[in-house]
Amino acid sequence: MRQIIHSARRLDRLQGVPASLPAPVGNEWIALNDGVLEAEGRGATWRSLGWADAAVLDAAGRLLTAGWVDQHCHGAAAVDFDGEADYSPAVQAQRAHGTRSLVASLVTNPLDVEAAAASRLAAAVKASDTLVGIHLEGPFLDHGHKGAHAPQHLRPAALADVQRLYDACDGELKQITLAPEHDEGLAATRWLSERGVAVAVGHTSCTRDVAMAAFDAGASVLTHAFNGMPGLHHREPGPLGAALDSPHVTLELIADLVHVAPTLIRTLFAAAPGRVALITDAMSATGCSDGEYMLGELAVDVLDGVARLREGGSIAGSTLTMDEAVLRTVGCGVPVQDAVAAATLTPARAMSLPLFPAVGGRIDPFLVDQTGAATAA
Repeated sequence: MRQIIHSARRLDRLQGVPASLPAPVGNEWIALNDGVLEAEGRGATWRSLGWADAAVLDAAGRLLTAGWVDQHCHGAAAVDFDGEADYSPAVQAQRAHGTRSLVASLVTNPLDVEAAAASRLAAAVKASDTLVGIHLEGPFLDHGHKGAHAPQHLRPAALADVQRLYDACDGELKQITLAPEHDEGLAATRWLSERGVAVAVGHTSCTRDVAMAAFDAGASVLTHAFNGMPGLHHREPGPLGAALDSPHVTLELIADLVHVAPTLIRTLFAAAPGRVALITDAMSATGCSDGEYMLGELAVDVLDGVARLREGGSIAGSTLTMDEAVLRTVGCGVPVQDAVAAATLTPARAMSLPLFPAVGGRIDPFLVDQTGAATAA
């Protein structure tokens, strides 16, 4: 089937246009043949293709994306990426909400267990058109801000252990979360950064200065800003303050309105323009009813869609999907252009992924209106 979508706005073409300015009427077009991007251009030049049999869609200035990018997701549809089950239900559940590039996240487990999970997941990534890499969220985290991670399996970032997990990922490790105060001499941060892995500061009790040293050593992401770290104090701004002061750092944000209040969602977008990446941090209960679930070895109760550890009550990931994250972000007062960029361009850059498929590549186009609502085109 041939399809032409015209009069669209592509964010990868609009970089540098302030969101505060009135959005210009889009004039971008793409031409698809059985889901493959065959041509692209501007204005009415699509007419010269001579595709008389094509389905033609006027985007009327809506934003055109190739689907959401989620750099931090643990599962969905009663499946988590730590387990041995078929991952496809979780992947399909996230795809149903528009995610087309997903970095699968693993929680803290015994080193042998986590290495085995990473190896299984690496094979799944190589065979998938949606899974684009692995995120190791643990075990190199701090006890004081462990969140929903099993404390008995937390450990310092000894380089031998880091290398073992890196090898288990078989070239598919995109991101790893470390508490820098447990990375002696920041050796693991440097070693991983040199190999193209995005090192994320998170689940940490560190000060601004320690976090800044990690960012200077190559760390490039802050794991779920505000959560799993000291608060933003006016005399000790902590890792969040360090991230704000480091222009190369991407700040993850869970915009489910449970993890972070609307005021601070707006504040973060204003303080770090172009550097906020919306994530779901979704766990296996996503797309399911309330009830009892597991996150790694930890029991989780989900009530009214909010996941909390049975013991202690810490928030245990989310049941968020990326389409809902964009809608809620726009509902907090963030311009739609910025919210959509935070679910597409910013995480794509952070994970070294293409910003938009090249001609000859496959694409599932979505159009996003001014409310943040996305529709498959």
